[in-house]
Order: sequence, then C-alpha cells, then structure tokens
Amino acid sequence: MDLNLSGKVALVTGASKGIGLAVTRALAAEGVSVAAVARGVTGPPADLAPRVHPVSADLTTAAGPAAAVEEAVSRFGGLDILVNNVGAVRPRPAGFLSVTDEDWVQALTVNFLAAVRTTRAALPHLVERGNASIVTVSSVNAFLPDPTVIDYCAAKAALSNFCKALSKEVGPLGVRVNTVSPGPVSTALWLGEDGVAATVAKASGTQPEDVARTAAAQSATGRFSRPEEVADLVVLLVGDRAANVTGSDFVIDGGLVQTL
Repeated sequence: MDLNLSGKVALVTGASKGIGLAVTRALAAEGVSVAAVARGVTGPPADLAPRVHPVSADLTTAAGPAAAVEEAVSRFGGLDILVNNVGAVRPRPAGFLSVTDEDWVQALTVNFLAAVRTTRAALPHLVERGNASIVTVSSVNAFLPDPTVIDYCAAKAALSNFCKALSKEVGPLGVRVNTVSPGPVSTALWLGEDGVAATVAKASGTQPEDVARTAAAQSATGRFSRPEEVADLVVLLVGDRAANVTGSDFVIDGGLVQTL
C-alpha cells in the first residue's frame, strides 16, 4: 500500500526507544526524512542513517521544543509531519496524597506541555507545507482513570482534549490532527528496570513478571501491544490513505477498554 510519504519530512519526539524509535524506523522505511528528537542522543542506529537525523533536546524545558523544530527545519528544509510521542509515567502506589506539586508539574510538563510547545513551534511550518499531519501518542488512561497513575491520567486527558480542539482550528489550513491511545505496550516504560511493572511489584511485594502478566490478561488478546504495531497505526494516519481523517482518536489496546 503506497501511503505517498516518500520525500516528506517528519519530526518524532521521544525517538530513541520504544514507540518513538519504532515510529522513526517505520517512517524511514516509507522514504520519510526524520528528525529523531530525544534527550542526549548521539546518533541513529546504523540502519537508519542517513535518512534519520538525531536531534538532542530536552522537551521538558520551555526552549527545548522550539530548538528541536528549528534544527529539524534547518536540516531538511521544512516539515510535513509531527509525531508527539515523548512521555513518562510514574506509578503512585502510596495514593493521591503522596503526589506533590512537583510531581504534578513534572507529569503535566512531560506528558502535556512538551507536546503543546512542540506543536506550537512546528505548526507554522506544517501550515506552510500544506497537506500536513500531526499524530500525538496519548493513552487509554486519557479516558480510563487509574488512581495508581492519577497525574499521568490527568495529563493524557488534557493532551487528547487539546488535540481534538486543535484539529478544528487547523483542519481548514491543511493540517490534520489525530491521536492514538495505546494500552500497555512492551517497552521500557512498562517492562524496564524502573518501569510500571517493577515499581508496582516493589510496592506490593510481588514480581514484575506477575504484574505484567496480570495487566496483559485484562486485554482480550491477552498480551501487550508491540511498539511496531503502534508505529504502523501512526504511519497509516500520517499518510494520504487517511487524508480525510482528523480530530479522531484510535485505540490500540488489545481490547482492554470494554466500553463504547
């Protein structure tokens, strides 16, 4: 299936691992030049060079997103696609009262404001290009509240609302805005040494493998999504095969969410 992506330019945030790296690989395979943004990157994997240009930026700072966009445009001469993927979650097993103001600010900054600021910096370039697309990686927790990750849920809900509202403004300008909402994905965010499974296991006196197995069992498919599966959905949405799709959210959770 030709998505008509060859020759286009994308900026992907959180691109050094997990979903972001999978999206970077998938876009590059479609002939897209990718500015791969992450904190402290040194270079893309050998199989991605020279189509992928690494951009080192701290997107939790006020200036970081604009600097990343500026470098991407300088390197490739424009921008057609923005994939807001950067995010982080920290389980709060001690409950709501343990979440400090600093915790709230950190969660809202990395999961919400980073995307807002990156989008604000990228939008003029996307409008100039026309037939452009923004896909933001949200989460099922935007509409599946979980007290264990209460600050993350609130930030992702704000993120999805922001994207829906923005789609109405910029659709007439030739920019489509959509979100994808994964359930648990087999990345370090869930399965790493400091990931959700390990953190919950430590607090409950169980093993990370048991926590992950229990979480996977809640899905109809009985497993986590793979980062490549999320990436394929993102690539479909930024391509011309989805040219009249905007303001929409696409859940990829193996049937975890049971409501309409």
